[in-house]
Amino acid sequence: MTTGFYVTPEVAGRSGLSETVIRPGWVAEGSVVLTTVATLQAWSPPLPAGVLWLVMGDMGDAQLPAEPFLVLPSNAPSHTVQRAVQAALEIASLRAKLQQMQGEVRLGQERQLELARIGIALVAERDLERLLERILSSARELVCADAGSLYLLEERDGGKVLHFMLAQNDSVPVAFSAWSVPADETSLAGYVAASGECVAVEDVRSLAKDAPYRFNPTFDQASGYHTRSLLTVPMATRTGDIVGVLQLINRKRQRQAKLTSSLAADQWVVPFSQADVAVIRALAAQAAVAIENSRLVAEIERLFESFVRASVMAIEQRDPSTRGHSVRVAHYTLALARAVEQTPPAPYRGLRFSRDDLRQLRYAALLHDFGKVGVREAVLTKPKKLYPERLQLILERFRHARRAQEVVLLRKLLERLVALGLPPTVEDLRSLDAAISFMRAEFDHKLAKVLEANEPTVLAASTAGVLQQLVGAQFLGEDGQLLPLLTPEELRWLSVPRGSLDEEERREVESHVVHSYQFLLTIPWPKRLRRVPEIAYGHHEKLDGRGYPRRLRGEEIPPEVRMMTICDIYDALTAADRPYKKAVNPERALAILEEEVQQGALDRDLFRVFLEAKVYASAPPQDAWS
Repeated sequence: MTTGFYVTPEVAGRSGLSETVIRPGWVAEGSVVLTTVATLQAWSPPLPAGVLWLVMGDMGDAQLPAEPFLVLPSNAPSHTVQRAVQAALEIASLRAKLQQMQGEVRLGQERQLELARIGIALVAERDLERLLERILSSARELVCADAGSLYLLEERDGGKVLHFMLAQNDSVPVAFSAWSVPADETSLAGYVAASGECVAVEDVRSLAKDAPYRFNPTFDQASGYHTRSLLTVPMATRTGDIVGVLQLINRKRQRQAKLTSSLAADQWVVPFSQADVAVIRALAAQAAVAIENSRLVAEIERLFESFVRASVMAIEQRDPSTRGHSVRVAHYTLALARAVEQTPPAPYRGLRFSRDDLRQLRYAALLHDFGKVGVREAVLTKPKKLYPERLQLILERFRHARRAQEVVLLRKLLERLVALGLPPTVEDLRSLDAAISFMRAEFDHKLAKVLEANEPTVLAASTAGVLQQLVGAQFLGEDGQLLPLLTPEELRWLSVPRGSLDEEERREVESHVVHSYQFLLTIPWPKRLRRVPEIAYGHHEKLDGRGYPRRLRGEEIPPEVRMMTICDIYDALTAADRPYKKAVNPERALAILEEEVQQGALDRDLFRVFLEAKVYASAPPQDAWS
């Protein structure tokens, strides 16, 4: 609002003050106008608001277009008119100040609301890069700054340095390059970081020679920018620890103005006010807390990532042949989730995975087999149906049985010859050798079938028949007692129709799912990751109810679990040879998965995406933990 004093021609000179003569028409809002009743009556509408009208003359029954501030007689002396005008000017000035203060109050309230909104947004943002972007853009928005920079304070080689993190500029393009400056007076930002003081500079061209800091014109010289006013504020936590520096450049009269020349900078740039300093300091304090929180969250996540990594290493050390399995399953599962989002099959339209959803899925996949640490190592890594030490006992038993049978055959020959009183002939010895050879061939055949049955492949019918013949087979021990050639337990192991585990051992291995679930339940997962135990728990469930441990069916199994199951089976089939199985090529693995789909065990739509998006062909990164 502009306060001015205007008079119309017929009363010019009556106030004895400096005055501007005008004719009826436009007049600035908030002015004081001295005129007559007749002139005001004839004033063409619309009349400006906020004008103080001093009217001279007799009002009578006159209808005026505006309410007079004061009516003076036509013959009022000059000193009376002068005092009236001075009073009106003072009131107009007070009104202008009041309006300005009200504007400042409104601006302050708006800034407080904006600060609250920004504070909420900063607390919610966990990604440090996006957080820094929001801090700088919000600060510039609050005070209409044309440009700005943000630095973070770091410990390096025993000293403190400011690391340049971000720059924004509405007038010239900014080419980002990482660099650092020492936290000292060689730069304005370094000085603020070292001293903790807030520095506002009206014009960098007029810095005092004894100022404890310097302005670095390198950017201006390189880009053709024109820096004038600066506001540099430390970002300090509640405990006073400085985490960085926020620097705002060139406060503008108009937000849309472009400072592309020295003339434009001189025209549009104004100094930062005390109110600007106060609001940016408040924002910087919020920003410091948000940055500190973001760093703490990042540290916690790095710590947890290390814990997950150590957990996976613990699993792999128990069973080195599965090295890389958990990482590959996590990679395939995330790739499948992204592919489903990009080209969703009909049942999964609308399925979306946030960043936290993907992290949750990744942790579940990485830790899905952790429960194997609760399974006996001998069972977990059992390569064949018989444990190695048990096979050695059987081999030794067969050797003793052969020797014992040789003794039996020799004894029979001797007993016959003694009874006849005859010495052994060459023919007797030949018959003995033939009987021993035949006996040994029979034992070797049976032992070969035992060794064949010991392999973790499908048990052949002929081999199963030989095992049946060995039920109850005995041989003479050293003391003449009868000993079993194969114990019932050994026959049970060897009779396993497929794989290397009997039912009891298989249940023990399958229990790893429950162990994983119970272990994961002990971790205090944040709300955004609370489903990790549930997802890991179901990775061996099948849609037809043939899975374990809960025999879930159909809709009881969440989409994330269905994805992980497909990826888990594929990697288990194609992974490098394990002691208990040979690896199959990708084509055969996909065919096996297709069979499972046809039988209703796996999700048909998700498998199609797995196939068509070639998820199986995407190799994990060299550093799977990046």
